[in-house]
Amino acid sequence: MAKDKTIYTCTECGGINPKWLGKCPHCGAWNTLIESVAESQSPVKNRFASLAKPSEVATLADIEATDMARTPTGHEELDRVLGGGIVEGGVVLIGGDPGIGKSTLLLQALDSLQRAGLDTLYVTGEESGAQVALRSRRLGLDGSQVKVLAEIQLEKILATLEATRPAVAVIDSIQTVYSDQLTSAPGSVAQVRECAAHLTRAAKASGVCIVLVGHVTKEGALAGPRVLEHMVDTVLYFEGDTHSSFRLVRAIKNRFGAVNEIGVFAMTEKGLKGVSNPSAIFLSQHAEPVPGSCVMVTLEGTRPLLVEIQALVDSGGPSPRRLSVGLDRDRLAMLLAVLHRHAGVACMDQDVFVNAVGGVRISEPAADLAVMLSITSSLRGKPLPKGFIAFGEVGLAGEVRPAPRGQERLKEAAKLGFSVAVVPKANAPKKPIEGLTIHAVERVEEAMEVVRSLA
Repeated sequence: MAKDKTIYTCTECGGINPKWLGKCPHCGAWNTLIESVAESQSPVKNRFASLAKPSEVATLADIEATDMARTPTGHEELDRVLGGGIVEGGVVLIGGDPGIGKSTLLLQALDSLQRAGLDTLYVTGEESGAQVALRSRRLGLDGSQVKVLAEIQLEKILATLEATRPAVAVIDSIQTVYSDQLTSAPGSVAQVRECAAHLTRAAKASGVCIVLVGHVTKEGALAGPRVLEHMVDTVLYFEGDTHSSFRLVRAIKNRFGAVNEIGVFAMTEKGLKGVSNPSAIFLSQHAEPVPGSCVMVTLEGTRPLLVEIQALVDSGGPSPRRLSVGLDRDRLAMLLAVLHRHAGVACMDQDVFVNAVGGVRISEPAADLAVMLSITSSLRGKPLPKGFIAFGEVGLAGEVRPAPRGQERLKEAAKLGFSVAVVPKANAPKKPIEGLTIHAVERVEEAMEVVRSLA
């Protein structure tokens, strides 16, 4: 069989060149040639043959659709993010900062799956087998039967997968794997893309669930080409401060489940453990209500979470600062303008700092009302009532818009002992919720009046 040869393709015009050049001879663009592999002309075997099986055109009504069988990993929080468990032939990409716990969680999951009767394989390209064994002993995984392969050559990894046929395989990490068909170094764009494509095709052809560990850039995105995220079925991100014991795993893409689901873990001496009540992480324990603090209910996927929003308003200089942690800074400036125009609360000469407690990032606009109430509370030096929550989107006209799945938010707040809620009128439940007094408002000024009456 003829060996595939290296070619260079222009990302601008698609022109193909036999060697690398600084300037594309076809379109004249500079630094646009990327190394790739030319398909072999041999009719014996096509390296893309396993990508899809020959099929006939059929209508959607005639195609038999069955639910994908899922296998639990033994970690409830990880199963939640994956959509219920691993899927046969699925490809998962997981990324995160160095030392945040990616390898630890995956080694724990592989051990649970191995003890459940599934064959597993851990391919390590960054550590030796002895280092992996040492970590497993630190995690308390004594007598673990997880198979380990210390290898970075793609062809040998594929041959091992073909010979052992594990149910689940972890590649730690994809940036260390290289193929002999390319001359570029491991971790380059061409190597990462080519190796991920081969592993994805192997997973689909053999039914092995493959988990790829990916490095992240300084900006926090997965290193390598964005096409890597399009190749796989599921993309997970590890979030959290390495100085904190809590970690969040967020699903950015999932072909077999809901996106934006999160799993909450706590780092312990025996590895990562799931947190059954994650709202407790994001709620500060105040003996008495303090000014500038307001609790809201946010949605992460299908899970309602209670998060404390803290604001500090202090006298500033000629150029007052606006700083937000865990919230959109531009939206903070907009809310301050709405607060001044429609509620008469002026912060033009004040420094305003807003923080979402616990390191969580809130991207939904349902946090608007809680942010405005916490800012007003800090400015006036008056705490909000004990057991108080608020949520709702605020428009530029001062109206309070409803938040999705408001009933679930209110039920979660009542379950955790909150007694007073200010919510959009459209989110007011038809039936009263036991233990929770609900004040439905349509405008920002109404919310401020309700808070004044409760103080």
